[in-house]
Amino acid sequence: MAPSKNAERDAREARDRLRRYNARQAVHANQVKRRRRDNVLAIVGVVVVAALATLTQVFYFTAGPGMPSPTPSASSSAAAGAANVGNVPSADIAQGRTWTGELDLNSVKLGIQLDGAKAPQAASVFISLAQQGFYTSTGSTCHRLTNSDTAKLIQCGSVNGDGTGDVGFSFGPLENTPSNGVYPAGTIAMARGTTAYSQSTQFFITYGDTTLDTSTGGYTVFGTVTSGLDAFIGAIASGGVVPTASSTTDGAPVTPTKITQLTVQ
Repeated sequence: MAPSKNAERDAREARDRLRRYNARQAVHANQVKRRRRDNVLAIVGVVVVAALATLTQVFYFTAGPGMPSPTPSASSSAAAGAANVGNVPSADIAQGRTWTGELDLNSVKLGIQLDGAKAPQAASVFISLAQQGFYTSTGSTCHRLTNSDTAKLIQCGSVNGDGTGDVGFSFGPLENTPSNGVYPAGTIAMARGTTAYSQSTQFFITYGDTTLDTSTGGYTVFGTVTSGLDAFIGAIASGGVVPTASSTTDGAPVTPTKITQLTVQ
């Protein structure tokens, strides 16, 4: 007996309902997969961003007061920060005497004086790098400026121009560090990482009285600015700091700054 029209209609509607149900299920399954994929990508993105932020903080905030070159890998004792790494210029270069010279930042001429008696190793490294032309070529950029109430300094001399880079050596010990953590305006000192033997090419100049943490030993003072500091403040420091999400008083100088000339004698 032929099926009735009602039966055919019911069967057709049942098939349509099944198709719609299957279609909805397929759409739902795709949405679930997409949400899972998006969640995974979001998690990966957060992890990557967090990792990059952590690395940035490690390079930046262990630099005290700046971002030093990463310490080259070496023996276990050197890795622990207890010995020099690489071919460190001899401490005899400074000859235990006072050196004078001129350090030009952009168009600002700073008279400088280096103390080869109180900081023979740091002064020798700086003199050697200056004589080789490192500070007017590879390490010419001054990548960091701070202008907080307690810390006013500019930091220069990194290999990559952004506070990072490996010149192939790091050295210690700390020399001529102020016990009270106060670095008067015009102080020239070595930047470093967390250990006394993580000093390398980077140095900083204070343009105002600056107080820094003493808990890890302080920073080697190897020279002073004898003239030109007011001109530096007017031409560079007064321009301020490029603000970041984490700080408005510590970052790249608004006025791009480079070492354009350096002489010592």
